[in-house]
Amino acid sequence: MSGTETAYPVNRYLAGNFAPVEDGRDIDDTEMTVIGELPGDLDGVFVRNGPNQRHAPPGNYHRYDGDGMLHAIHFEGGRARYRNRWIRTRCFEEEAAAGHALWGGMLDPRRDDRPDMPLKDTANTDVMLHAGRLVTMWYMSGQPYLVDPVTLETLGPAPLGGDGPRRISAHAKTDEANGDFVFFDYGREPPYMHMGVVDAAGRLTASTPIALPGPRLPHDMWMSRRHTVLHDLPLIWDEEAYHNGRVKLRFEADWPTRFGVIPRHGTADELRWYEFEPCYLLHTINAWEAGDWLHLTGCRIQPFTDAHGQPDLQSIVTIMGRHKLNARLYKWSINLATGETREGLLDDRWNAEFPAWNNALMGTPMRNAYCAEIEVEPTIRFAGLLKFDLETGAAEHFAGPADCAYGEVAFAPASGGGDEDAGYLIGFARNEAEARSEVHIFDARNLPDGPICKLLLPCRVPEGFHATWARGDLLSAAAATSQGGYTA
Repeated sequence: MSGTETAYPVNRYLAGNFAPVEDGRDIDDTEMTVIGELPGDLDGVFVRNGPNQRHAPPGNYHRYDGDGMLHAIHFEGGRARYRNRWIRTRCFEEEAAAGHALWGGMLDPRRDDRPDMPLKDTANTDVMLHAGRLVTMWYMSGQPYLVDPVTLETLGPAPLGGDGPRRISAHAKTDEANGDFVFFDYGREPPYMHMGVVDAAGRLTASTPIALPGPRLPHDMWMSRRHTVLHDLPLIWDEEAYHNGRVKLRFEADWPTRFGVIPRHGTADELRWYEFEPCYLLHTINAWEAGDWLHLTGCRIQPFTDAHGQPDLQSIVTIMGRHKLNARLYKWSINLATGETREGLLDDRWNAEFPAWNNALMGTPMRNAYCAEIEVEPTIRFAGLLKFDLETGAAEHFAGPADCAYGEVAFAPASGGGDEDAGYLIGFARNEAEARSEVHIFDARNLPDGPICKLLLPCRVPEGFHATWARGDLLSAAAATSQGGYTA
């Protein structure tokens, strides 16, 4: 956006705090107002991904369309620095060379002249640390990109190696115990899904085709210490609309929800499917083994009720298609020896989504998860934060000010170690009353007390999607071993 300012069409997702910002901002804490005390045991980088449209869109614009941009706060030695950069994907570079948009959005016709890229792959959805590099991902299954976690400079496509799929979906998982990066993809061609593993040296150690009955729309997966759990859900594309170039969803209420359990490095013949009540879920929390049982927690979409007070499963289409997010903390369990399944709500009160947790404990029986409190009127808003007990479903609540909206938070463990919740929740917040972007830091052990520190930024951070915490000790260890083997 150097030189003349881009003129964007009238669209609520290109206005207010959805409006794009320029990249290249580098701001240290001498340029911020610090309210409270910045914790001295924060060592690492909080990074959030999200859409930030570079060029005026040629047609319709949907919130999910914008070019990926990373916003980060680097904490070290009791100091903080903010930085933002675009993710310079192949599509981004093509449009930069042309000087204008070359792709429409998800509501526009696909590019028939680019069978390799009918929709623009923006890498704008999620971001994870692996082998000392950030990996950025796109929810429609795209090319992952490697990014330097400190400078935020794009290093290039992530080399997955081997003969496995080069595209992955947004919600991969990093096992901090051994450095594995576990991922899946999905698409419209048989077998419709793959899963894979990249080790700490950047080598593809598993690539397994996952046969589904047809095209599906999974959004996330689970990773335990022994298994990967994949989703076959009854929310699908309306095929007639898709072939006519339109975006429309269908919910097949007669189809079960199926979870596919496979050993992390398993083959296709080791995959086992287990059936549950028909539902949809966006984001998972944790999976762990306890004897013969495999337990799974996540945020299950809660359908609205009909005039008779019964669940209206078709309302899931409205919930997902019109940003009326309605989710509850939920648990599914599978006996891997007998095939018995159990499921049920852990909490029926809070509309909670976009979970975070202590990533070092993922795959083990961890106790805590932290979610955004969701409000949907007049538009979706993260009104506060919740700390859930994953054993009992009990919740602690922080109610944000009425003029403040939060983004997804990440859990940052205190550098000195300690119990599971010895650490901090970090996230961006928008203070509408002051037209100001802020960074809020919470003591994870005392969430209802509110932020222990606020960083008031002299620049605007627009609305985004997913965030992660890159631990300082993992960054240092990777730097000492030439970034774990990635050589992009």
